[in-house]
Amino acid sequence: MPPADPEELAGLVADTVLDGARYGSCTLRAASVRGDSARYRGEPRRDALLTARFGSGDSGLVLVALATGARASAGAHLAAAEACRWIGAAVGRSHVRLADDIRAARRGDLKSGLHRLTDRTLGKLRAAAAEQGLEPEEYSATTLRCLLIPADPRCRTRVFFGVGGGGLFRLRDGGWQDIEPQATEATGEPVPGFGGALPDALLDELPDGFLDELTEGDRRTMNLAVTTPPSEPFRFRASVARPGDRLLLCSGGLAEPLRGEPKLAGHLLHHWSAPEPPGLTEFLADVQVRAKGYADDRTACAIWEA
Repeated sequence: MPPADPEELAGLVADTVLDGARYGSCTLRAASVRGDSARYRGEPRRDALLTARFGSGDSGLVLVALATGARASAGAHLAAAEACRWIGAAVGRSHVRLADDIRAARRGDLKSGLHRLTDRTLGKLRAAAAEQGLEPEEYSATTLRCLLIPADPRCRTRVFFGVGGGGLFRLRDGGWQDIEPQATEATGEPVPGFGGALPDALLDELPDGFLDELTEGDRRTMNLAVTTPPSEPFRFRASVARPGDRLLLCSGGLAEPLRGEPKLAGHLLHHWSAPEPPGLTEFLADVQVRAKGYADDRTACAIWEA
């Protein structure tokens, strides 16, 4: 157990966090677990997890945010938690506009606006470090990864965005698909593959009317009053889920063994291919399955599409 400061009890981090819900056409399971390495050293979990629903009806939006604090930094767990709270507040204030843009498939606008929200959150972390007299790398999140899920059951678009490493996987047609997008420095420009001619591989993921929406020139998500210039390589992906899909967003602590250990990938494939989602305790047990050589914190959110 990590040591506690009686004057800073609000900064304590639980060893394990577990959450789950059913909303719209999705069932959500999420867990964040302290790694064996941190347990052995008596250090707090550096991963943070936030799940929240903003609004209701067609304008409702579910957010999952996970962050990982910088390694070997005393305040890493606090910075990760702050990053989740700040991006959550920014998304919550703009959830009606974001939900509308997701339903209308304004992907270029979404990418630009969410990039700005993400960079502003990281900028606030840097400012918080300065206020505490710390170097930015001493109070920062190496990873901030988010998933937006519209509550409207008629909208199957799922939006991933953030910075840093980790994993975005999809279980479809009996196998795992690694759909992690490449990081890019660009912002405010058309999204490759979405601002012009579309690769054939993406055509099956486009909702009806998507190409028509691109010609409207609506920039509403751009007008989020976020002025901080971008500074971190950004990742973005918007895709349309199919009935029966399982979408997995995770930190590097699970993404690395999932990519490197076929037995772990096979275990999760077997357990999560059942028609019904696992219960909370079953999901936690799956996330905790050990893989030799991998001892970091693990944070994962999985979405089961009805």
